[in-house]
Amino acid sequence: MAPLESAPSDLAWRVFGLVNIYRLLVAGGLFTASRFTVGRETISIDRPVEMAVICALYFLAGIGLIALRRVPFGGLRALTLTHSVVDSAAMGFVLWAAGGVASGLGILLLLPVAAMALLAYHRDAFFTAALASCAVLLQQLLVNLDADGTGGGYIAAGVLGAVIFIAAMLVRPLANRLIASEALVRRQEVDLANMAQLSQYIVQHLRESIIVVDAQDRIRLINQSAAEILGNANAWPGVLLGECSPRLLFLLSGWRQHRNAQEIGTFAALDGSRLIQPHFAQLGNMQPAPVLIFLEDTSLLAEKVQQSKLAALGRLSASIAHEIRTPVGAMSHAGQLLAENGSTSPEDRRLTQIIRDNAERVSRIIENVLQFSRRGTRRPERLELGGWVNDFWVELCATNQVGAAQLRIAVSPDEGQPVEVRVDPTQLHQVMSNLCQNALTHGSRPEGQGVPVEIRYGRLTSNGRPFLEVIDQGPGIAREDLERVFEPFFTRAARGTGLGLFLARELAASNGATLLHESPPGGGSLFRLVFSDPGRWEE
Repeated sequence: MAPLESAPSDLAWRVFGLVNIYRLLVAGGLFTASRFTVGRETISIDRPVEMAVICALYFLAGIGLIALRRVPFGGLRALTLTHSVVDSAAMGFVLWAAGGVASGLGILLLLPVAAMALLAYHRDAFFTAALASCAVLLQQLLVNLDADGTGGGYIAAGVLGAVIFIAAMLVRPLANRLIASEALVRRQEVDLANMAQLSQYIVQHLRESIIVVDAQDRIRLINQSAAEILGNANAWPGVLLGECSPRLLFLLSGWRQHRNAQEIGTFAALDGSRLIQPHFAQLGNMQPAPVLIFLEDTSLLAEKVQQSKLAALGRLSASIAHEIRTPVGAMSHAGQLLAENGSTSPEDRRLTQIIRDNAERVSRIIENVLQFSRRGTRRPERLELGGWVNDFWVELCATNQVGAAQLRIAVSPDEGQPVEVRVDPTQLHQVMSNLCQNALTHGSRPEGQGVPVEIRYGRLTSNGRPFLEVIDQGPGIAREDLERVFEPFFTRAARGTGLGLFLARELAASNGATLLHESPPGGGSLFRLVFSDPGRWEE
């Protein structure tokens, strides 16, 4: 049960509003009737002048009660009693001006009394009925005390008072139901508000990154984790998804066209240090429907499976070394002996050369796998990236016999301080050698015919992480191959093993770094190595 001092609910204000309308109509109608002879004769108004004054005051009182809604009030009980006093007093004087209960205007009291009894609590409902009954009896006493009064009418006044009490009693069950229903609605509103706040809190503090996009590809909900991935300055409710991440919008469009596709694709986070795998789920049955997007940081999953992968590859590499390397070497040696035999025909020498080439290719695959299996024993050191890159560039140019026209170093424009990283120098050398060899082989152009391969280093402006990039201006990677460039044994080269980029990414991951690929707007390829946060280095 609601407390007596509780504030009026929406239901109570609606009831007060209807009673106010009724009050103004009654006061206005009686005032009009008192001003015309036909009205006075129809209603039998004994005192038309007094009736007009009383109705005018009643009308003004009704306007005042309407204005009470905009004024801070003591509560529902005070409002109910105020309305009851105004109605009882006004209708008592109306009956007196009309000549008493015999006029039949007492019936006009039933609706205000029933309405206030509906809103009143406990005994207040009967107090309202008693107040109206007393007003009826008092006006009848005044009528009989008047010199023109004929006496009597008390029985009719008593009957009207009884009817008023019965009306108040009849609405009490309905009032109790309304009170219970209102209390239930209030509890449900509180529960819903609490659930909404709890849901909002859970969504915002989930480790998982969540985005809800409507049918027009506009963001409707995004938590803090997802906003950090897409960029806090651009990602907020109401913004088009394409303005935050064109790549994510492209993946969403592809998913809508191919709902059963197992692999949708990945994209780089705004800070450039994480590779994100989106997962899509339709909300509702509308077409097109809103979509719930989960953004999964693939580096977290990679860390969990890293140890088991190393153990498996260690066992595999041991088997390869003993079971495959020896027979492959024997095949290559036999092919060489056949080629050196003077009686071998040109056709046979061509076949033996095929044997030797493929044996060499298998040997390179074995060596790459063995290098990958040995990467677990890393020895990280603090390196000043600028000095290391210069030494690496000198060595690479000497080894590949290239100069600044084909390979050059660039520093990030915002960089003015030394850039330190913590990494295994040997493994970093292996990663950069692989990237640069690929760029020189597939992305460089003859001297004087284009921009050379560029090695760039610095810090990311978004989070301050050190980075190292290899950029070429070659034909780039085909769009259909973008999601497969880091897969093991995937290659479009005739003599490639398909393990170079795979091993480079795995070596980077073992050092807490991330290797990403981008397709620059001007063409070519960009491979970015983002190192771990300098503020979180483990001593």
